[in-house]
Amino acid sequence: METFDIAVIGAGPGGYPAAIRAAQLGAKTAIIEREQLGGTCLNWGCIPTKTLVAAAGVFASLPDAEKIGVKAGKATVDFSAMMAHKGKVVTQLKDGVGQLLKANGVTVFTGTASFESRNKIRIARTDAQSKPTTISAAKTIIATGSTSIMPSFLPKSKAIVESRGFLEMDKLPGELIVLGGGYIGCELACMAAQLGVKVTVVELLEDILLLLDRDLRAEVRAGMEKLGIKIMTGKAMSGVEMKGSKVNCKVGDETVSGDCLLVSVGRRPVTDGLELDKAGLKTNDKGFIEVDECGRTAAASIYAIGDVTGRIQLAHAATSHGLIAAGDACGRPAGKFERITPAVIFTTPEVATVGITEQEAAAAGQTVKTGKFTFRGLGRAVAAGHTEGFAKWIADENGERLLGAAIVGAHATDLIAEAGLAIRNELTVNEIGRTIHAHPTFAEVWMEAAHAVHGEAIHAAPRKKKA
Repeated sequence: METFDIAVIGAGPGGYPAAIRAAQLGAKTAIIEREQLGGTCLNWGCIPTKTLVAAAGVFASLPDAEKIGVKAGKATVDFSAMMAHKGKVVTQLKDGVGQLLKANGVTVFTGTASFESRNKIRIARTDAQSKPTTISAAKTIIATGSTSIMPSFLPKSKAIVESRGFLEMDKLPGELIVLGGGYIGCELACMAAQLGVKVTVVELLEDILLLLDRDLRAEVRAGMEKLGIKIMTGKAMSGVEMKGSKVNCKVGDETVSGDCLLVSVGRRPVTDGLELDKAGLKTNDKGFIEVDECGRTAAASIYAIGDVTGRIQLAHAATSHGLIAAGDACGRPAGKFERITPAVIFTTPEVATVGITEQEAAAAGQTVKTGKFTFRGLGRAVAAGHTEGFAKWIADENGERLLGAAIVGAHATDLIAEAGLAIRNELTVNEIGRTIHAHPTFAEVWMEAAHAVHGEAIHAAPRKKKA
């Protein structure tokens, strides 16, 4: 039986960085993955989605090219070529993960892991011809992630898929129904609509993307509707059935039909087959493994990180968790789980947030001040033809310390990084306002929004004074 200092179960965006960090700290490290290195994010989630989103964005921008003097001619979509490109991107990054693990001396096992005891892990090999392997590990980090929920009321059909199945389709549907108005459903809806698909989004709750403030939701919803997406909120889907090759359903009193139903109603933790009880562990009533602020579970020597813990379900959060847990497991504590985590959504327009939202502050009875600046006041945005959207700072009631930020519009998912850094380091509104931002850039929106907190934005009309 081979013995390791650290064993990591799951090679997704939390697991493989944890394994590399443990190896960097001198631990003899193993990582066990039952499918593909990189996990859901790299193979069937973040990376393939954003590859297709980028391609769709290029195609959708071509009709406006003549407005700025570029005659592109009539463009068409070769979806098979687009999917081939997506496959190349995924393969390149997956191979890169494998090379990094090898370069750091991490032993990779392909198979399904289960606990035989707290310090022994059985690996059922993916290759049916290979015998199971048992390894010993002084400490283990569980990084098994999450998987899509498929409601039981839906019939089984190749035309009814979750996000992973949708990203593996070999052709675009002519008409797409999306069940769920969360970030995954809305991202894929925008991508499909930009490629010419007729899209309907059905959301049971009162609006899409309900975790966002109302002003952000309104901007995103307007952008989606501009793409031709029909958004049906506040109504349940029922009576789903196949009629030939079509998916038919009822949304309220209305009948909706499509070639494909994409189900995006949430994700559940992956703990099946782990046999946690043999390690002295159990999940909570929602199926998650509870951990402290360093990833430690109730079982000594066992850690858990990422989606499986029921904390924030984002790839970059899992990576951060992995580095913290690996450091702690190796006796080199690197602090606690980060409190400030940006969230990015690749809709059209993009939207991103970090820190507290206005609606969270209101729910907590907290008084805040805000400063908002629109992209149409930025020279760079006007020059590039991307004037939709705005950035917003949320400060304490004195308009001093920064508590949160949000941005919707071009490059929002990149621009949020500055806001995250500012909030994490407890900067003030004035410090951002006094920091020189290069001109002309999209990043100037943060400086202007900081000035706007006190009604002093230079490139915006002054606020009307209350009588």
